[in-house]
Amino acid sequence: MESRAPPTAGPSTARGVAASGVNGTPLSLRAPVPRDLHGDVGERAQVTAAMDATFAETGAAPAPLLQGLWEYVRAGQEEILLSPYLPASCALLMHVLLCAPFLALDALGSVCQRVRSWRITAGSEPPPTPRQWLDCFCRILCRYVTVVLPASALFQRLRSPRLPQLAPSCWQLFVEVLACVLLFDAFFFVWHYYIHRIPWLYRSIHKAHHQHRNPFALAAQDASSAELLSLLLLSLSCAWLLGCHPLSEVIFHLLNSWLAVEDHCGYNLPLASHRLFPFLGGAPHHQTHHKIKCFNYAPYFTHWDHLFGTYRPPVLDPRESQECRAQ
Repeated sequence: MESRAPPTAGPSTARGVAASGVNGTPLSLRAPVPRDLHGDVGERAQVTAAMDATFAETGAAPAPLLQGLWEYVRAGQEEILLSPYLPASCALLMHVLLCAPFLALDALGSVCQRVRSWRITAGSEPPPTPRQWLDCFCRILCRYVTVVLPASALFQRLRSPRLPQLAPSCWQLFVEVLACVLLFDAFFFVWHYYIHRIPWLYRSIHKAHHQHRNPFALAAQDASSAELLSLLLLSLSCAWLLGCHPLSEVIFHLLNSWLAVEDHCGYNLPLASHRLFPFLGGAPHHQTHHKIKCFNYAPYFTHWDHLFGTYRPPVLDPRESQECRAQ
């Protein structure tokens, strides 16, 4: 009698097993994985396959453009992309690059009346000098090297990130980035509110940031080491809690960095984000917080301040700061 080999599972069956796990239990994208990034190659491949199956189960095929971009980013760069030092290093680099246009505006303001008119404090205070920019950069760099970089690297090792082969769909990318920004805005509001309400927390963590009554772009990260670290971990945690695709996480961090720089830039530009999207507060909203510390705690959106009665329309007269007790 001719013996027949047992049937092998086809691609769809294999994908279903990878996605369902044992006894049909769904495998989460963030299921526990080995923490050693240089561990067994086969085990890492299984984890990546499970992640791909999870993304495939969303029912939306990755956009060709996003898939091509994701494959280009991943090609031969996996060890670099999984480096625990990458997030903090990129955060600092992107912050400096995003601040460059506002440094140029500060320089142009000395010769162009139109640029000067865009400054929120036009006519009352001059723009920051190059020496102020340099001193600010040196403080930020020192805090990143000594505290933020090693601490965030430890957090990344605990996360054990993986790189799936499939890119997200356009809709998945949009939803995940928007969800991350909203979640970060909510977490930051609570964190910021209590930092100001508890005196010893304000003095030990947040007071250094408020040395800038009229902030400029680079000053968005001119804060204590504890504050810089807490905000970086907060942004990383948002993407981790939502189980975002790594590409969505990258876009979120870029957008988050830009919004923070824009909040502190000191300019009310004609095409600023808060002019295009009225639900954003923008630089006038946050500069009011630097003038009057007990209002406008949310970083980007204004709905939390409206809900909790801490919203204040942009008021840029320095005398208004007398309404609050000096902190």
